[in-house]
Amino acid sequence: MTDTVISISHVSKKYTLGEISSRYFSRDFSLWMQRAFNQSNEEKIEKTTLWALKDVSFEVQRGEILGLIGSNGAGKSTLLKILSRITAPTNGSVRLKGRVSSLLEVGTGFHGDLTGRENIFLNGAILGMRKREIRAKFDSIVDFSGVEKFIDTPVKRYSSGMYVRLAFAVGAFLDPDILIIDEVLAVGDAEFQQKCLGRMQDLSTGQGRTVIFVSHNMQAVTSLCTRAIWMEEGAVKKQGDPKSLINSYLSAKKKVLLKQVWQKENAPGNDAIRVLSVEIKPDIVTDFELIDVTTSFTVEFTFENNSGANNISVDLMLFTISGECIFDIYSKPVITESSLLHGKCIIPGNFLNNGSYYFSIFFGKDVTQELFYFDHCLQFEVEDNRDLTTGFNKWLGFVRPDFPLFLSEHKG
Repeated sequence: MTDTVISISHVSKKYTLGEISSRYFSRDFSLWMQRAFNQSNEEKIEKTTLWALKDVSFEVQRGEILGLIGSNGAGKSTLLKILSRITAPTNGSVRLKGRVSSLLEVGTGFHGDLTGRENIFLNGAILGMRKREIRAKFDSIVDFSGVEKFIDTPVKRYSSGMYVRLAFAVGAFLDPDILIIDEVLAVGDAEFQQKCLGRMQDLSTGQGRTVIFVSHNMQAVTSLCTRAIWMEEGAVKKQGDPKSLINSYLSAKKKVLLKQVWQKENAPGNDAIRVLSVEIKPDIVTDFELIDVTTSFTVEFTFENNSGANNISVDLMLFTISGECIFDIYSKPVITESSLLHGKCIIPGNFLNNGSYYFSIFFGKDVTQELFYFDHCLQFEVEDNRDLTTGFNKWLGFVRPDFPLFLSEHKG
């Protein structure tokens, strides 16, 4: 039997853009009267109305870590503010079971004139905890945050990093049933981010808490979340397994790009390197430019070297659409007086798994010195080959090599 701790039913949120909340009651009241009784202004009123959320419905179970992904302006932060009771929905209903702790921006819920110690007790009281409960968690909060030397300093004197360390520690250690976290972890350093991800994992699997996590770091969402929701233009576009959902999201944002050609005057690059063409050439050409797991293809590129260097090397890097590097192939340095150079690399069939990928190219001299980095210059899809597939689940891993694997009876 499932235990639903968050139930969102047909939630919409409308904002009215313009002069309302001008801080002058007479102006706001006058504008409200005009909009209420002047029918000729309907078209104007419609233009100043923004629906940040549109009929959003979903449920979250106890112990889930739910990731919210989507472009800026998709409605993620508005939804979190509604869940945190900062604002109310225009339509629909939200039901929450248990204590809710939110970290939506640096220092959420902190009073700048209070010390770190005082803010810990203040936030605990807001969550409905008794002093003895907060004292029992106090040392863990301070130890996790790493701000022990400054715990009796007003938090308005904290750096943004110290702020977010303490704010996360307060939210994560004061026994919330539901922890809501926006993109604020981007403020912390890499070590702190890993600590936060580990703590969220422990809250979910070890303590049965529920976490709502918003991030543009797709790798963090993939590794941490048990389910993800893709939001677009205020609505839920799709939900499901984080990895497959993120691949769909990133693929939709960046289209297949198998060939680019430029004239010298508008070619990408800089004073040292100008890239004139990049192309993926499948060995089997179809009208649909289809590459499946069995298809070999060639990556070719042409560039102009204006650096004056005659010791040129190139790195060809292949990434998954979510940013994991599959390989980084180095060319041997070429000593040449020619300014026009051509690169070529053959990727064999039965190597890549089905999915979305992109290439980047590093142009350098003397092996290590960067001349130009052409990021995301080619993008392509590798399709499954149904003739080779006995099931419908995607094979594990990023590569899918056709190596021989022998099995026989053991004769001992």
